[in-house]
Amino acid sequence: MRILLINPNTTTAITDRMAAYVGRVVGSETTFVPVTGKFGARYISSRAAAAIAAHAALDALAEHAQACDAVYLACFGDPGLAALKEMSAVPVVGMAEASCVAASREGRRFGIVTGGVLWKPMLEEFVATLGLTGQLAGIRAVAPTGDQIATDPDAASLLAEACTACAREDGADIVILGGAALAGLAQRIQSCVAVPLLCSVETGAQAVIHAAGGKFRNVRTAPPLTSIGLGPALTKLIGE
Repeated sequence: MRILLINPNTTTAITDRMAAYVGRVVGSETTFVPVTGKFGARYISSRAAAAIAAHAALDALAEHAQACDAVYLACFGDPGLAALKEMSAVPVVGMAEASCVAASREGRRFGIVTGGVLWKPMLEEFVATLGLTGQLAGIRAVAPTGDQIATDPDAASLLAEACTACAREDGADIVILGGAALAGLAQRIQSCVAVPLLCSVETGAQAVIHAAGGKFRNVRTAPPLTSIGLGPALTKLIGE
């Protein structure tokens, strides 16, 4: 089974970090094909960056999805997820989508902890699109962005404090630790937090493997588009 892992951030080190982590946790029967966004923000932490990342994700889909059984949009916040699902011939799973759905099943109320203060309203809107606002206990967005957290040895304690606050003050039964660069940190800080933690990278990877193994048929309803200035692969994909 081959799964295209799209990191629409443009930092290859984050792609490598995620690919190595999911490779360890899912076993050898699944091959993740990692691709980093060709243009855009080094790490997505604003609406503008997310909008550009959606384009980068579509571009990656057009260039690399051939011979893959599913697509993993490996960015918490899922920029361009609906568009990828519209255009893809194989299942597409978003990291935030999979994590929120899994958390809503495992706890009455779930919380989210992530890096980058601008993500809080963006994620509140995203959870609303999933119809899960009623189960969202709260979102704690710490000041450092995910890429800064990944290189900060003191970040684990900051995240643990935010997760604890999400449980004690917001009433979360389970907390998602969300972010591409935060792969593996949930396991590292779990002993410091009284409620279960979900690693968004691992949860999304498990969800996309499940989707790849199921029956899928995408009936495309989007009409062909005439465009200018796009890459050849994306021009071809949207124009068919």
